[in-house]
Parts: sequence; structure tokens; C-alpha cells
Amino acid sequence: MAVSDAQIEAVRDLFAPLGPITTRKMFGGLGIYADGVIFAILMSDDVLKLKGVGAMAETFEAEGWERWTYSREGSDKVTAMPYWTVPDALLDNPEEASAWARRALDAL
Repeated sequence: MAVSDAQIEAVRDLFAPLGPITTRKMFGGLGIYADGVIFAILMSDDVLKLKGVGAMAETFEAEGWERWTYSREGSDKVTAMPYWTVPDALLDNPEEASAWARRALDAL
């Protein structure tokens, strides 16, 4: 299922405190960028994830955020991606969501 215009508008509203962001549809989901740097993705199933590397990944984990992992069909190998599911409590709080996004961006 492709990301809808309404979903894109919701992402723009959520991250409005960050300043201008851009988006790009990809693989049925959405890449979310600030100053040309991807800092979040919206999955095709409407799950929002922030990118976390280094100390930020450790922070997300310590806060109990769920890391995106996947396995290829027929394989037991699990691959961990550098994206973490945004908690539901942040999805209605642009100031707090944007503060987390800024921290994630600063770590990239």
C-alpha cells in the first residue's frame, strides 16, 4: 500500500517544529529529510521510525523503543536496521517528536 497525501501531511505537521522537511516516496513508504539528511521513515503500514546510530541508538534502546529488524524468507538470519519505532505518545506531540528527531539528526 502506498503512502497517501494525508499521511505525508500528517508527517509534515508532526515535524513542523524542525523547520522545513522534504519527503520522498520509496518502496511503498516515505523517506523524511531535513537539510537533505534522511532522519525518519514512514513504513507502508503507517509505522513511523526515527534513524538512530551510535549513542542515539543506545538511547532509543534504553527508552524501550523497538528496533526495526527483518529476516529474508527462508533465512534464519535477522538483520537489524538503524531505525526505531516512534512511540505512540509522540505521534500527537509535534514539539516532543521534533525534539527527538533533532537529537537523532544531531547524531547522524
